[in-house]
Amino acid sequence: MNKRYLSVAAALGLAVAGLGATSATATPAGSAPAPVSATSSYAAYEGSAAEAKANKAFFEAVVKAVAEKRAANPGAKSVTVTYDASGAPTFAQQIASSTSIWNSSVSNVKLQEGSSGASFSYREGNDARGSYASTDGHGKGYIFLDYAQNKEYDSTRVTAHETGHVLGLPDTYDGPCSQLMSGGGPGPSCTNSKPDATERAKVDQLWANGFAKALHKVR
Repeated sequence: MNKRYLSVAAALGLAVAGLGATSATATPAGSAPAPVSATSSYAAYEGSAAEAKANKAFFEAVVKAVAEKRAANPGAKSVTVTYDASGAPTFAQQIASSTSIWNSSVSNVKLQEGSSGASFSYREGNDARGSYASTDGHGKGYIFLDYAQNKEYDSTRVTAHETGHVLGLPDTYDGPCSQLMSGGGPGPSCTNSKPDATERAKVDQLWANGFAKALHKVR
């Protein structure tokens, strides 16, 4: 079995080409996921450079969008990232749990649900790629939660893991279950949905330093 976050469907017909990918046809529910592009983070990638680049792009896009909104209040001690969860009603509990986990784990950034001015959203459906994070590179993005994958793996862990990409963390598939960003590496039996001390410190560092740089650019 592949060590990454995979549904059975994701193991079939997935081919990586350059910065994009081709896959079996997805049948999403509700809002359809955006076309495959260089700025999508695929759960089935073998830890590729394209995946790392996509995760970094999502984080930078969200930071820029938040910086523009917060420019009028540069003295705040933490920044709030707003998300819209209306597109993934099936996973409302998992999204709420993921938000609570991250908000209690880090200090320099907070997640808040709200449809107005959201920097990213959650969507749900069936997709051969599994769950992933995607951005248009202009401060907007979404996390797609795949039904099959969330039945095979702990759903709160999947949601918190994908949200970790929004906050700037890369995948560490070879890591232990105690690392949230190891994703499906430890296998379906791993149910840990909390970032470890290193991951928590990294997010706080990114949002202290990275945000300051983004704020400077919009002044």
